[in-house]
This record gives sequence, C-alpha cells and structure tokens, in this order.
Amino acid sequence: MAAAAAAEIVREIAAVGAADLAAAADPLRADCLRLARKVSLLSHLVAEVADAGAGAGAGDAAAEAWLRDLVRALEAARRFVALGRTPAAAGASDQDAICKNTGLQFKYVTWQLQAALANLPHSCFEISDEVQEEVDLVRAQLRREMEKNGGLDVTVFMKVHDILAQIDNAAPQSQQPHQQPEQPQMEKFSNDDLELRNVVLLVSEISGLSKPDMSKIVSDLIQGLENVETPESPKPDNVDRQPPSDETKGSSEEVKKSDSVAIPEDFRCPISLELMRDPVIVSTGQTYERAFIQRWIDCGNRTCPKTQQKLQNLSLTPNYVLRSLILQWCEEKGMEPPSRSKSDGSPLEVAGNRLAIEALVRNLSSSSLDDRKSAAAEIRSLAKKSTDNRILLAESSAIPALVKLLSSKDPKTQEHAVTALLNLSIYDQNKELVVVAGAIVPITQVLRTGSMEARENAAAAIFSLSLMDDNKIMIGSTPGAIEALVELLQSGSSRGKKDAATALFNLCIYQANKVRAVRAGILVPLIRMLQDSSRSGAVDEALTILSVLASHHECKTAISKAHAIPFLIDLLRSGQARNRENAAAIILALCKRDAENLACVGRLGAQIPLAELAKTGTDRAKRKATSLLEHLSKLQVL
Repeated sequence: MAAAAAAEIVREIAAVGAADLAAAADPLRADCLRLARKVSLLSHLVAEVADAGAGAGAGDAAAEAWLRDLVRALEAARRFVALGRTPAAAGASDQDAICKNTGLQFKYVTWQLQAALANLPHSCFEISDEVQEEVDLVRAQLRREMEKNGGLDVTVFMKVHDILAQIDNAAPQSQQPHQQPEQPQMEKFSNDDLELRNVVLLVSEISGLSKPDMSKIVSDLIQGLENVETPESPKPDNVDRQPPSDETKGSSEEVKKSDSVAIPEDFRCPISLELMRDPVIVSTGQTYERAFIQRWIDCGNRTCPKTQQKLQNLSLTPNYVLRSLILQWCEEKGMEPPSRSKSDGSPLEVAGNRLAIEALVRNLSSSSLDDRKSAAAEIRSLAKKSTDNRILLAESSAIPALVKLLSSKDPKTQEHAVTALLNLSIYDQNKELVVVAGAIVPITQVLRTGSMEARENAAAAIFSLSLMDDNKIMIGSTPGAIEALVELLQSGSSRGKKDAATALFNLCIYQANKVRAVRAGILVPLIRMLQDSSRSGAVDEALTILSVLASHHECKTAISKAHAIPFLIDLLRSGQARNRENAAAIILALCKRDAENLACVGRLGAQIPLAELAKTGTDRAKRKATSLLEHLSKLQVL
C-alpha cells in the first residue's frame, strides 16, 4: 500500500541523526540533516492519509497518482540521505565535484518533495487544519532551500523528471530500477550538452529510475528547452499556484533586499532561515522567529526543532537583545529593518484583543443560545491559534464558562465548548485550571453521549489533561471515563479510535487504570485491532497498549484468556519490523513465570519466527526473541 510505504520511509528518514552522518563531508551532512528534519514533519500527514484513504469516483485515481508521486519523492529523499550515511571514498581533489553533484541532487529532491506537497488532493483525503499547517510550513522551508541554492532552472528538473518517468513506465517489468545507466558516446555532445547530460545522470541516479538511452533523453531535452525563456528567478507553474499573503510578500521583499548581504547565522530563524523580526527564546535556550515556533507548537510538537530536546514549557520569551542587534545590523548595512507582522501572534496583537476576548467570554453566559454558540466557536478558534491567546482566555475566566456549556442540549454548542477546552489545555498551566473547574465529569458525559466529532475531541481532551500524572489518577477514578473511551475505541470513527487509543495508553501508564481498562472490556477491541492488517496504525496502537497492560499480573492473565497469543505469533511471522519487536516483548511478558503460556507458544510453532527475529531484528527484538528461545529450550529439557 502506497500510504504505508510513505509512512515507513518517513519514519526511516526521521530516525537519521548526526551520529549516522558522522563520516559525511560537511556540506552533505548539513543537507542530509536539514532534509531529515523536514521529512520528519510529514509523519502526521502520511498518518492521516493512511487513515482517511482515497475518496470515491474520480478521486481514487487522483489520490493514487498523488501517492505514487509522494512515494517517488520520498524514495529520492531516502537515497539522498543514504549518500550521507555511506559516503563514497574520494580523494581531496574529488571533493569539489562530489559537493557540486550532491548539491544538485539535493536541489532536485527538494523540488520534487515541494511539487508533490503542492499537488496534495484535499478532496480525496481528510487533512486536519493542524496537519495542513505543518505541510504549509514544510513547503515554505523547501521553497526557501531552492531559492537559497539558486543555480539551475527548475524547468530542467521538470523536463528531466517527465522524460525519465515516461521511459521508466515503458520499461519491461523485469528491468531492475537501480540498473546502472548506459554510457553514450561522449563525442556526440557539445560542451553545453555534456553539462545537461550530467544533470540527467545525477537526477536519474537520485530518482532510482532506469535510463536505457541517455543520448535520446538529452536530445529530447535540448529540443524541448530550445524555446524556453529562463527568467532570473524561475517559479514553475506546478509548485505554488496560491497568491502570496501580505506576510509572505513582506518576507520575500526583505529577503530580496538582503540577497546581496550575507546575513549572520545567529540572525536567521532556524526554521524559516530568514532574518528574524520578532525573536523569542524557548525553554531550551534556542531562539526562533515567533510566528514559526508558535506554528510548530500549535501543530502539537513538544520538542525544540533545532536540538530535538523536550520543551519543559511552552512559554516564548522575547529576545530583546538579539532584536536590538538585528536592528543595529540592518542600520549599518543600509537595510530596511524587519517589521513584525500584524498576524504573527505577537503579544502586541493579543493585548489589543483583550477587550474583545473579555466580551466573548461574557457572551458564553448570554441568555441567547445563538450568542453562546457563536462565542464558543470564536473562542475555539482563538485558542487554536496561539499560546498567548490560550493564556489570555484563561485569565479572562473562559474555562469555567466553557465547562458549563458542556451540559448544553445543543450539540454544536457542546462540540465547540469541548474543543475549545481541548485547545486551551494544550498550554500546560491551563490543564490544572480545566480540572479545577470540574471539567472531567462533563467531558466524560460528552464522550459518552455527544456527537461523533464532540466525542472525538473529548477523547483528545482527556489525553491532553492526562499528560499530568495527578490527572491520570483523577480521570481514571471518574465513573464511566475509561468505559466511554473503550466504547469509542470499539465503535468510533477512524479518528475517534485513534484518539481513544492514545488517551487509554496514557491513562494505563498509571497502574490502577490498567485493571480498570481490562474490566471495562478493552481487550475485545484490541484483539480485533491486531487482526486488522489493512490498518497498520491500528496494529501499532493495539500492541502499544497491550505492552503496557502486560506488566500487570491481573491484566496478563486476562490477555492470555482473551486468546491474544496466536495473533501475536502471527505478527511475529508477517508483521512489520516494529510490530514484530513489540509482539515478541508482549509474548515474553506473558510467558515469564507462566509455564502454560510458554507451552502454548511452543505448540503454536513460534520457534522459527523467533529464531529469525533473533538474527535479523532490532537490538531490542533480538534480546526479547533470544530470551524467549532460551525459555522454550528449558521447557523442552524439562
């Protein structure tokens, strides 16, 4: 399945770190790390695409075509990162040529990914607003990489890509995709043609496409490009058809003005790579442009983009010293100083809306249903946009008023209220305020009887609140809370099941909640999810929860009685690498000090897949499989 393949490639690239690229030369290592970080941001996109599937009718063909393009682009990215992991040996005299070649390949991979994301068929997939924001952020970063590197007109990339794709599609199925290109007679080409031929070779190599007749490709390219007028800053039609926003226009103008001046690295935002207007400091000590780090946080990320360290809090502290240095530098260079955008979520903008927010909060208690509904919807939107809004809304007493609306008989008002509380709880200090306001019981009621979207967001709210350890205990002991999550896990929508699984996993970290979940019937949907091979995500979620439950004696007994072992052994034989690893860990937990379960594993023929896993699995999988095999051998001796 193309979506599953895309997800697997994204996970593989995202796992690449600096240590994996230690042997690569500096320019290649930096390019690989930047590419890996950008691709890692697509994990939520490929997950939603896999869950949503294709639409009906003509949408299916569009979805399949786009998925093929995305997988092709991701495979090219994987090949490029592989260059950094296993660099070819070269003398000092060859380094310049290698850097030039990989630089061109990096630009092609960047263009290919950006073009694929630009053509995302929204009508075929249910892409959430948060994920769409992440996609837009990645596209913006990729565009800047292309502009920063300059050089070859991307029109050439488009021509090369189209011709190679046509040849590859027409090639016999038996032909190997990584076959070495046939080398044409060099005297057939002029000097200019030879440069173009090198482009074709390099792009073909990173694309992994077959190249049976290089001279024909170059000939077709030259003929097709004869009448192409190359502008100074080419913008291919299929890259971005959306008109630039006012903020983007301002940013672009500032970048153009600074093109002739080298901007100090400390003055660039690590995310946007642009001169910072409103620098802020996060808890790890790194500085970012406020608008970009706020968008990163609002997408649900809780790590520092540059260091990958966990953010201890989500506060953004203005870096006045750096802003002053940037203004001074701009003055010295004769440049227009960067101005803060009106729509970047800065404290100035939020402070200006305090009166409007207080008026909205008052409307939550209006006697008019329409006013209450409208105010809840607006607060829901404001709380989604920025941390500053979440703080200001909490200070304006929005949380107690929203909790009261959870009991509204109007489904839409109820949905807006629970979603607004979810968005407010993203800010850690608001989590306690939501609980103190008595939200858990009414959120549980929404989870049981609300509309499907309200139930989904109620489950997500419970997950968000349960990130605090004290709340795990309080939510778990609330009558009906775990039972409602289990019901959503069993009969909810695809998104609802995912939200319920995430919340249940987090709650089950607390020991007492494990027994509550088992008694609420969680094993029935989990066993069903183990059998759902059409949704790899469902198997991942089921195994993750089972691995937590298996550490409790009563739960371990219940898992065995639910006949989970045969399905776990099936996953040992045919599951993905991560699923095989988790299945082995769960089986080992079930078999420790339990001869009956161990004998069952032996009777079901687990020795062969365990032996294979002990040789080819991950380090953790090898340990679990080896330990199981030792237990089985002792059982046979007895």
